Amino acid sequence: MDDHVFLVRFWGVRGSIAVSGPEFSRYGGNTICIEMRCGKHTLLFDAGSGLRTAGRALRASGLTEFDLLLTHCHYDHLIGLPFFAPIYDRSANIALWSGHLAGRMTTRQMIDEFMRPPWFPVKLDVCKASLDCRDFVSGDVLRPREGVVVRTGSLVHPGGCIGYRVEWGGRVVAVITDTEHEPGKLDQAVLGLIADADLVIYDSTYTEEEMERHRGDGHSTWQQGVKLCEAAGARGLALFHHDPTRTDEQLDEMEKLAKDRFAGAFAARDGQTLQFPSRKKG
Repeated sequence: MDDHVFLVRFWGVRGSIAVSGPEFSRYGGNTICIEMRCGKHTLLFDAGSGLRTAGRALRASGLTEFDLLLTHCHYDHLIGLPFFAPIYDRSANIALWSGHLAGRMTTRQMIDEFMRPPWFPVKLDVCKASLDCRDFVSGDVLRPREGVVVRTGSLVHPGGCIGYRVEWGGRVVAVITDTEHEPGKLDQAVLGLIADADLVIYDSTYTEEEMERHRGDGHSTWQQGVKLCEAAGARGLALFHHDPTRTDEQLDEMEKLAKDRFAGAFAARDGQTLQFPSRKKG
C-alpha cells in the first residue's frame, strides 16, 4: 500500500437494485459501495451488494481495521452488510458510522433492526469482529483516522441521506448520493461539500428528460452534476448510482454527452480504481 496516495475504488455503482446480464457486464450490476484508501487508512462508503466483493479483497490483502460510513439505510445501500466477510473475523476492528437518522435511531439500532430474523437467519451478535457503532449529526466534522477529515451534510432524499467530503493529503473526494435537485437551482449544501474537489461522485440516476416523471424519488441527473462541478470548481465527476435499467450502451452514450460538457466526467464502473498522489508528502 502506498502511504502517499489517495486511492478510490468502486465496488458497486448501480442504484435501487442489483442487476446481472450481458447488457450490464462492463459497468457492473452491484449496488453502491466505494472504497477510499487515504494512505494507510481504509474507509468504505455504503454497504450495497458491492460490499461483499470488497470484503473478500480486504481480507485477502490482510486489512483488519477500517471505517464504514453509511449515507442512508435503504436496501440498496445496506444489503451487502450481512455478506461482508470481515464482520465475522475476530481480528477485524470496524467502525460503523451513520447520521441520517440522528435523533430517531442510532447506528446500532439500525443495524440490529436490519440484520435479524425473520429478515435474516441470524442476529448481529453472530458477528465476531469488534464493531464500534458511531453516531453523528449532519454538519458534524468527523476525524475517523489520523490525518483524515470527513465533512458531512444533508442531501434531499426520502428518509434523509448524508453527503460526505473526504479530505486527506491535500486532496478532496466527495460522495453525493442519493439526492434530488430543485429545477433551476444549485444545492448550497452540495456546493459546500464539493468545492474545489479532485473528484465528485454524484447521483446520476436519471437524465433531465426523465426527471419530470421521477420527481420525489430523491435522485438527480448527470446534467445537474456537471452544473454543480462547474460552479464549485471541481475537477472530476464520476456519474454513478446508475438506473438498474441503464445498459452498457446507454451508459456509454451518457458518458459521452457528459464529457462533451465537462472534460473530467466519466461513468463509474465496478472495479474501477483512481489514484490521487498526496500533495503533503513526508
